[in-house]
Amino acid sequence: TWYANQYVKEEDRQGFLDFINPENVRKELADAVLISHRYLVVKQGAEKYELLRMAGVRHIADRSDGIVHAVGIGFSDVDAETREELTRRKALSDALAQAEEANAAKTSFLSSMSHEIRTPMNAIIGINSIALKDPEVPEKTKEYLEKIGSSARHLLSLINDILDMSRIESGRMDIKNEEFSFREMLEQINTMINGQCQEKGLNYDCRINGHVDDYYFGDDMKIKQVLLNILGNAVKFTPSPGTVSFVVEPLAQFEGNAPLRFIVRDTGIGMDKEYLPRIFEPFSQEDANKANKYGSTGLGMAITRNIVEMMNGKITVESEKGKGSTFTVAVTLRVSDKKAGSEAVMDISPRDMHVLIIDDDPVASEHASLVLEEVGIISEACFSGEEAYEKLEEARDKGEFYNLILVDLRMPGEDGVEVTRKIRERYNGESTIILLTAYSWDDIIEEAIDAGVDGFMAKPLFASTVVEEFKRAIKRKLKDNGEIRKTELKGRHILLAEDMEINAEIMMQILKMREVTVDHAENGQKALELFKDSPEGTYDAVLMDIRMPVMDGLEAAEAIRALDRSDAKSIPIIALTANAFDEDVQRSLQAGMNAHLSKPIEPDHLYEMLEQLIGSTTSNP
Repeated sequence: TWYANQYVKEEDRQGFLDFINPENVRKELADAVLISHRYLVVKQGAEKYELLRMAGVRHIADRSDGIVHAVGIGFSDVDAETREELTRRKALSDALAQAEEANAAKTSFLSSMSHEIRTPMNAIIGINSIALKDPEVPEKTKEYLEKIGSSARHLLSLINDILDMSRIESGRMDIKNEEFSFREMLEQINTMINGQCQEKGLNYDCRINGHVDDYYFGDDMKIKQVLLNILGNAVKFTPSPGTVSFVVEPLAQFEGNAPLRFIVRDTGIGMDKEYLPRIFEPFSQEDANKANKYGSTGLGMAITRNIVEMMNGKITVESEKGKGSTFTVAVTLRVSDKKAGSEAVMDISPRDMHVLIIDDDPVASEHASLVLEEVGIISEACFSGEEAYEKLEEARDKGEFYNLILVDLRMPGEDGVEVTRKIRERYNGESTIILLTAYSWDDIIEEAIDAGVDGFMAKPLFASTVVEEFKRAIKRKLKDNGEIRKTELKGRHILLAEDMEINAEIMMQILKMREVTVDHAENGQKALELFKDSPEGTYDAVLMDIRMPVMDGLEAAEAIRALDRSDAKSIPIIALTANAFDEDVQRSLQAGMNAHLSKPIEPDHLYEMLEQLIGSTTSNP
């Protein structure tokens, strides 16, 4: 009766009491008691039953009369503290579910905003690039176009910073742990910063103090982003004439870990010591007027610090007003057993190579010798053209010669091009000559080739780079008398899948500049049909937008790869997308694509990727 009064609705109490009286228990609950000795089923209302724990119930079959004479039922109430704990847990569970929904919504918003903002930016930058290449555009108009392009790129960098910061705050930025080529990463960084320094009239110097491996495990894209951000700021805040230096220092390895220290120094405007503690805060700017002058967004350093800390690294800064700044980044990578040098010398015996290094910088010469020694290559160093001529005379008197001569481009007195010209005049073409430089060689490439240079390499040196370029130079000399050629895009046939008409027109104009034939498909389904209906080998590559109606780019790429024809498996497919997130890259690669280009598309980057991918699957015409 007490239980009924406490827990059973008033209109159901009598039915409950009737249900559990001894007569009804025997008639109506005999089956339940047979199922378990320890539980009683109580009926509530017309359809409801409650399972109650019972005490001291014996099975009906164990009694001689087959009747249940008594039922003992124990009741317990949960105390107030437990009820509060359950309430708190429920609240936390609800809050977690809401946070996950909000995070998913934020990610979706960022992805959509990335796509929506980058799509018109692609049109602005693309049309601007096309207009600048028009020879009939007046010089004054070109000035306006260059300013439009500069402003558009600045806006794009601001968008990138905001998206990166949002992804960090939402926990969507991941750090990868993949094997990568340290040499290639450093070469890419130096190529970009060299160009920026050259345009501004700054001296750029990159050095490696000690031995670094060819390969490591880590996230090279994030490391590159961090270093480019710091180096880019160094260039931005250093007036001409000035110096930006980049030093890589490997530390002692332990248990498969490889600590590396990256040091960036500049002779720029510097910062007040009072500002330094705030430099890594979002939107922190020492002087708003200077920020406007230099185009600073105030997010770069905050993003840099967050990425470094996500890699369990550390970033510090020292600076003095008017004297420059020094940033130091320390990260620990995992050691890789892969050695590029050993692969590169498979068909060239290091013991048979004799190398002469001509460089006025003793540190650079010593580093080059150490790098070559790693793969067993003997080298000698000299510090000027005059010393080089003497060594070449001595070698000739002994009936010997140098297989390879590495000449620094910028030396006092005779530069690398002039030294090469004199060597060719005196000693014919028996040695392969490669020009070394920490700068871009685009402006002297024709002069250097005329002087007899066989190849070009960027500092700092890696053993694998030296051997690979040596092999390439020999092949070029054998095939085309030293003429440097790339995979020719002229006459290639490209399939372009792009649903936005303006973007399609831009891409077709960009490709037309290199005399590439383009077939346009307005969606993935159309692209699939064009590819399927064309004879094998018709297309040299596919440029595939990701977001399209009817069939998106991922589905189209998977469908092309699944076709039963030889070119379906080998044709390069490049993803074009306005989404710049890591997961978008992963999804495109999982769909069978070879590479990923984020909009806005840089024409030179597009050409380079097409040359590389087409060259890896087909031979030059």
